[in-house]
Amino acid sequence: MLPGFSVRAWTLLCVGWAVFGCAPEATPSDAPQDAPALETPTAEANGSAATAVATGPRVVFLGTSLTAGLGLRFPDQRWPERLGAMADSAGVPFEVVNAGRSGDTSAGGLSRLDWILREPIDILVLELGANDGLRGLSTEALSENLAEIIERTRGAWPEARVLLVGMEAPTNLGAEYTAQFREVFTTLASERDVDFVPFLLEGVAGEPELNQADRIHPTAAGHERVARTVWPHLEPLLEGRTGGSA
Repeated sequence: MLPGFSVRAWTLLCVGWAVFGCAPEATPSDAPQDAPALETPTAEANGSAATAVATGPRVVFLGTSLTAGLGLRFPDQRWPERLGAMADSAGVPFEVVNAGRSGDTSAGGLSRLDWILREPIDILVLELGANDGLRGLSTEALSENLAEIIERTRGAWPEARVLLVGMEAPTNLGAEYTAQFREVFTTLASERDVDFVPFLLEGVAGEPELNQADRIHPTAAGHERVARTVWPHLEPLLEGRTGGSA
């Protein structure tokens, strides 16, 4: 278990995930059934990635409801958009492309990749795997899907950098599965030479004040904490990039 939160807290979170978190996986043309309550159209609501126009590199966030901001009121409360605000303040602005979708497994994310690769990508932030873990899906398939996303992104946009975001599996699936699940991310980070955030929800998982009533999805304050976790890994990738990966 990662430092910073207790086994009991993570177990409670995963029980909540087991009850609430397994939204049915949508196909690329499906409108999701649990779109976040946002006041403006989002990737989930209209079937396309939500883009915040800015100068600088184009950063695509491919992920689940954690990225899509399920339950948040405003798009700018989501952690990718909070990172955009941090980057603006730091003088390294970038274009935020939020391609999060509720219920997506790694296979679901892979199924959307051709569409995502149509436009230039300077940095891909890859947040997939949480729903694989919730469903106890094959860790081998998870690894293969994530590896294919990484390599196809590099094939389409050779100068693109990939930031892989790690997750944890529910502890009720057993020590062997949770260890194998964690190893998928650490091994990929090493073997595929990608930048790596060990655990997206560090400091957020199991903290009631940072999670919504479902105990799964972060509040606006939780998303702010997530952004602070990711920022030290993303900032170095932004420096010196002007956009338009070739």
